[in-house]
Amino acid sequence: MFAVQEFRAVFAAHVLSVMGGVFAEVSLAVLVFRQTGSALLTALIFALGFLPYALSGVLLSGLADRCRPRRLLVVCDLLVAACMALMAAPATPLFALFVLRCAVSMISPLFTGTRAASLADVLPGELYVLGRSLVRMVSQVSQIVGYGLGGLLLVWLPPRVALGTAATAFLGSALLLRLGTRERAARMPGGGAVMRRSVASAARLLGEPRIRALLLMWWIPPMFFVVAEGVAAPFADAAGAGAAGFGVFLAAMPAGTMVSELLAGTLLGAAARGRIALPLAALSLLPMAAFVLRPSLPLATALLLLTGLCAAYTLGMDRWFVDAVPEEMRGRAMSLLGAGLMTLQGLGMATGGALAGAFPPYAVICGSGVIGTLSLLGVLNAVRKTGRKEVSPHAERIAQLDA
Repeated sequence: MFAVQEFRAVFAAHVLSVMGGVFAEVSLAVLVFRQTGSALLTALIFALGFLPYALSGVLLSGLADRCRPRRLLVVCDLLVAACMALMAAPATPLFALFVLRCAVSMISPLFTGTRAASLADVLPGELYVLGRSLVRMVSQVSQIVGYGLGGLLLVWLPPRVALGTAATAFLGSALLLRLGTRERAARMPGGGAVMRRSVASAARLLGEPRIRALLLMWWIPPMFFVVAEGVAAPFADAAGAGAAGFGVFLAAMPAGTMVSELLAGTLLGAAARGRIALPLAALSLLPMAAFVLRPSLPLATALLLLTGLCAAYTLGMDRWFVDAVPEEMRGRAMSLLGAGLMTLQGLGMATGGALAGAFPPYAVICGSGVIGTLSLLGVLNAVRKTGRKEVSPHAERIAQLDA
């Protein structure tokens, strides 16, 4: 992958933008809490990273195919950098921080969808699957490192100065994409109302059985996975583990995910990754159901590690999804995928946190594993049925309808 010059630029830009986003989240949370002393407002500034995703992913996704990808990616980075520069300005009032945070969140699904779609142009064949896997792994590592570095950074720097550092990171990302990648034509140029066409495209994508089944397979497991993360603090507290135990428990699933994707990407071929996708997805939530045994912290951490180790199913899904979606609609499909993923994760985390107020944390995690597995079985059956050759060509109709 790194032999491809364009991918090196995309990869470096991705690292910068992820780190910049994490720095901004940490800095904003500290800034809001110092100014207000309100835990509710501090939580809200985090929640605004999830809430606008569904709105933007549906209403603005059409831009991902109507604009030239490099130009759109650079413009998105510059807009985010401008928002963060305004956040960093000492004269910016508190309410404006929330508005600007919302604006950044509206831009994010468009950016990630466009980048995911253009990655298939940069990396041919199976390199695309490996590139997507690497981007996911880097996102997780960068978030873990970024939160740690962000915390350290705020020991020496005021939050607004740290926000200026985040803005610089996005400027660097824009520069790398502008100079390091090739301009390509828009996939589906044309006029018309962007929002109306975006909504119509989302309806057409969801109306195609194969694409709908794959989207649900992307969305449902993470919605239940994050419940364990959402109740990690009360679970660690109930286990008497303290802050160190909380950190280990929280890191178990991402660690398993990285190991799983790394092994599947390096040791298995394309056919093998496709064969293991459905069985691994079916098993992925079962370790959480084992929380019915009220496990100790070491055993609970091992169970979440097992859940993460099932994540190799995503490599098979990457290939299926890019094959199922017409090339002309790839940007919109990727934006819709990302919007649903983030929105449902936010919903799952909020629901888990609310239930943990009424039920023991281990029961909430167990219930999430059981309900999630039952929900997923129907989805996996739909994926299997629509994967048969006699029912898979419907995707071509979507591109014709869209045109």
